[in-house]
Amino acid sequence: MTERPSHEKPTEHIAPHTDIAIVGAGFAGIGLAVRLQRAGRTDFAVFERATSVGGTWRDNTYPGVACDIPAHLYSLSFQTNPDWARVFATGDEIRDYLERVADEVRPRIRLCTPVLDMTWDESRGLWSVDTSDGMHTARVLVLACGRLADPYIPDIDGLASFAGEMFHSARWDHRVDLRGARVAVVGSGASAVQLVPRVAEVASEVTVFQRSAPYVMPRVDRAYTDAERGLFAKDPEEIERLRSQLFWAAEEGFAERAGDQTRTAAARLRALEHLRTSISEPRLRRLLTPDYEIGCKRVLISNDYYPAFERPGVHLVPSPVVAVRGNAADGSTRVVGGDASEHEVDVLIFATGFAASRQPYATQVLGRDETLAEHWSGGMRAYASTAVAGFPQMFVLDGPNAGLGHNSAVHMIESQIDFVMRALEEDGPLEVCAEAEQQWTDWVDAQAEDTVWTTGGCESWYVDPRNGRLTLLWPGFAHTFRSALHDASMSLARSNRSTSPSHGPRQHGG
Repeated sequence: MTERPSHEKPTEHIAPHTDIAIVGAGFAGIGLAVRLQRAGRTDFAVFERATSVGGTWRDNTYPGVACDIPAHLYSLSFQTNPDWARVFATGDEIRDYLERVADEVRPRIRLCTPVLDMTWDESRGLWSVDTSDGMHTARVLVLACGRLADPYIPDIDGLASFAGEMFHSARWDHRVDLRGARVAVVGSGASAVQLVPRVAEVASEVTVFQRSAPYVMPRVDRAYTDAERGLFAKDPEEIERLRSQLFWAAEEGFAERAGDQTRTAAARLRALEHLRTSISEPRLRRLLTPDYEIGCKRVLISNDYYPAFERPGVHLVPSPVVAVRGNAADGSTRVVGGDASEHEVDVLIFATGFAASRQPYATQVLGRDETLAEHWSGGMRAYASTAVAGFPQMFVLDGPNAGLGHNSAVHMIESQIDFVMRALEEDGPLEVCAEAEQQWTDWVDAQAEDTVWTTGGCESWYVDPRNGRLTLLWPGFAHTFRSALHDASMSLARSNRSTSPSHGPRQHGG
């Protein structure tokens, strides 16, 4: 693994009280911090449990890690980068970008400081934030913890008996030498699609356990020329023109997920043609063919995932892992698939995603009457995807219905940052009523009814398994999310000045 340059600078002493406490230093936390500072609001602190900033791009260092949204779109609008090397940036490049953005607010970032509990103190109108560095208080609490922060490893019979090396893709163990090893990869989602080809280049055998086949599109990638990067640096408006072009091209992808049968059929055909031209063996092609509608799960992009299965020693098991069996006599370990096949492996890699629909941090947040986990027991919900009833002066970034299946997550985060910045301009307590939150939730649920995520015939991490609600994604265009949040913030401001608040959603587009 290439050593990264050190960006760490001395951290200012964090006072026991701060006006705004931000938990998490990924895109959301850093983005909000920079916006606050530029607006002259310097009384804030960012608490980060890890040793550096970067969120998911700090945690995921597996071979081949990269973004599947074009780099110029997957970056902050107020901190563009003329030096992206390629159309799609690598994980290292994104992390280094975030480190540079964080330099602007570096003194207010407290690294290696996990937040243990957050409790609303009604008597003082403050949040008590218990950290590894002691107790802090804050007028406003912002949860920028991310949805892809805590790896999920399935409960597998006998897993503790595995005698070899074992780790999750988001906790890649670079000390493990995969050269000549027999490797099992559990999962076939976004991380697996990127790492399987790289592992296959060095391992003697790779066995991929596939619960369901993904749709995979070609990755139309290339390096930017020196002339292009020079133009971006000289003329920032050129970056804005490119960002706009990329954004509206991506917006067209929502129609494929919202019931436009013509566009859906065209997308399905492109993906299946990519499969047909990449895999020559009929049986393998059949096993790699999805049995649900395109877009129901995350659509992946790769040019080398399918060809990896035609390499000698790469095998596909069309089922999940159901058991691990150790052999005390010879020290070997066999991984058992749902098809009853057994595979002797040296290294077990979980590319099984994250605890996305049940955020672990929710158990640590106690509002007026309940924990956030209790409030979300029927699925994550929030007014404007950002403010939660019963949790005064608290905002959640990149939380309920704030993700996308077709466009840039950074655009969504910035829309929420705008919401928070407008809310902070108001005098008095910042709180949303339960009726408004429920109206918003009902409205979002209605928008999701005819989308592919609820009708496409698949199980995905976008949907809460407890009740089938779409809780992770926004069931609309990215630009309508921004306009909806703008309208919601105006309603919240009006209700904040009223003695009888009523600020449910209006009929927004999307």
